[in-house]
Amino acid sequence: MSDAEREAAFREYVVPEMDLMLRVARSITGNQADAEDVVQDTLLRAYRAIDRFDGRYPRAWLLTILRNAQVNRVRRRRPELLRDPDETFLRVAAKDSDGASPETRVVEQTFDSEVETAFNSLPDKFREVVQLVDLDGLAYQEAADMLEIPVGTVMSRLHRARKRIREHLTKTGTHTPRSPSS
Repeated sequence: MSDAEREAAFREYVVPEMDLMLRVARSITGNQADAEDVVQDTLLRAYRAIDRFDGRYPRAWLLTILRNAQVNRVRRRRPELLRDPDETFLRVAAKDSDGASPETRVVEQTFDSEVETAFNSLPDKFREVVQLVDLDGLAYQEAADMLEIPVGTVMSRLHRARKRIREHLTKTGTHTPRSPSS
């Protein structure tokens, strides 16, 4: 593939998906700077591999590259103990300055912990649709394209996953069931 063909393919398949990639990267990294780094890494990898891309499902292809780039970034990060202790102290102090009562913090931490436990206990096929739709903000069709499954399957798995999370929260007393009128 010539440089001109490579650039044309990049403009056709990659450039239109840049906003989506940034949105997904922000949701998985938690901040703009890291999201931009992951997207940049994804763009470089996509450019290098564009001649091997068959043109089918560019969004799924790019989001797979993005997810792998983020996994590699996380693996390379140093453990918390190697970080600057002053920086860690300031970060923890900033989290405690939100004005919430200690009781509220405990309840929120317990709820978050139980939601995370429920999410992590889901089978992979359910967890991945929750990640893509609820956490990454993808539309059902976008998630279906990425996973190469029908959109109805995405909707079904998402419904079942949410139900399992609700059941876990109810069982642990973290969530009370809604009344039929709500």
